[in-house]
Amino acid sequence: MTAMAERRREAVEALKLSLHGQSVGVLAHFSGGKNILSFDPAYVRLAPKRGPLMTLTQLRIPDLLDKPMIRSHRLDPLLSNLLPEGALRAWMANTLKVDIDNEFPLIAWTGENLPGAIIASALAPGEIPDWSLSPRDRVEPVQIPVNAAANKFSLAGVQMKFSSIRTDGRYNINQQEGGEQWIIKTPSTVHRGVPQNEYSVMRLAEITGVQIPDIQLVDLTALDNLPDIALPNETQAYAIRRFDREAEGRVHSEDFAQIFGFYAHEKYHRVNYEMIGKAIYQYGAEGLEDLQQMARRLLANILLANGDAHIKNWSMYYPDTRSPRLSPAYDLLSTLPYVKNEREVALNMAKQKDWYRFDKNIFEQWSDRIGVAWPAIRVHIDDALERARDVWPDMLDELPMLPEHQGVLRQHWKSLSEDFRIG
Repeated sequence: MTAMAERRREAVEALKLSLHGQSVGVLAHFSGGKNILSFDPAYVRLAPKRGPLMTLTQLRIPDLLDKPMIRSHRLDPLLSNLLPEGALRAWMANTLKVDIDNEFPLIAWTGENLPGAIIASALAPGEIPDWSLSPRDRVEPVQIPVNAAANKFSLAGVQMKFSSIRTDGRYNINQQEGGEQWIIKTPSTVHRGVPQNEYSVMRLAEITGVQIPDIQLVDLTALDNLPDIALPNETQAYAIRRFDREAEGRVHSEDFAQIFGFYAHEKYHRVNYEMIGKAIYQYGAEGLEDLQQMARRLLANILLANGDAHIKNWSMYYPDTRSPRLSPAYDLLSTLPYVKNEREVALNMAKQKDWYRFDKNIFEQWSDRIGVAWPAIRVHIDDALERARDVWPDMLDELPMLPEHQGVLRQHWKSLSEDFRIG
């Protein structure tokens, strides 16, 4: 009996992963359920000094790409976190008639329009390179074509979100190329006024020096090709311009669940704001500047009662393909109006989560643990506070946030510590 005859036969389908035209690896999916991410030897020789960076973790762990990443059923967190959560994932899985945790079909379906600049394209039988099959050398791979459809999209998060192209004031959800690219968030079927809440919170944060993309409230009548989904009796959606898409092409980005190697269901655990800040400070191309921006954003989350700034709501992006920068803010929401008696931020900061116990001392401890002199952070905290106190009380009246939500936010401002109280 020959060695080949002794090997077990197993079907395999595969996706080629590319980044700015550079082949970075192959994701092979075996019929037994194994998903194996192998990195292209040519890319390994380039990275991290000459090739485009796929992840900041290449700087933290220099030999990251030397071994395949092997998972069962799910993908490695580096790729898994490119896929949506919640209602959008359920909708996609139902459309594909696959299990909601069977992630290879999901990434195959959305691979041409993933967040960031990674493109996952189907490899035909005979095109799968031997180096991507070697981790399964005890089986004989039988290559089959990937069942993938074009023009789909993947955006992480629990709200129904759709990628769109804006042309002449209208947003085409089916079209994926050819103009300004925006994310559309439809109204929630569970909570009232979410688009107006998020728009208002982002505008308030912007006043304190938090960097945000372009945002708009959009009438539902301005959306073309919206999928047939249940919607409440509300008239507006929230639109935010994609910072990972520019006229010159895609901009690579990744959230901190990808960077730290955790799955989406772990987004509230195992990481604190010191760990995120330290990674930004040590490995970011403008570490101190981006850490100061993070401090402003942390303060805004406390002042605006946002309890959902978990690790997937912090990202790095690569405007020049190689230099990690803190991305603009996204997914800022005042969660207190929807979560009665809520009083905690999403992650620990100097061992504290209760926003009514936060003061400047907590920020000083945070900066000390990261290794940054407190005065470099304090000046940004003081400036952001001054802007909020000068502008927010009158500005809130002019924003579209529901009146009852405005009332909750004003009471929250009065309940904060003396260091952070507004009004």
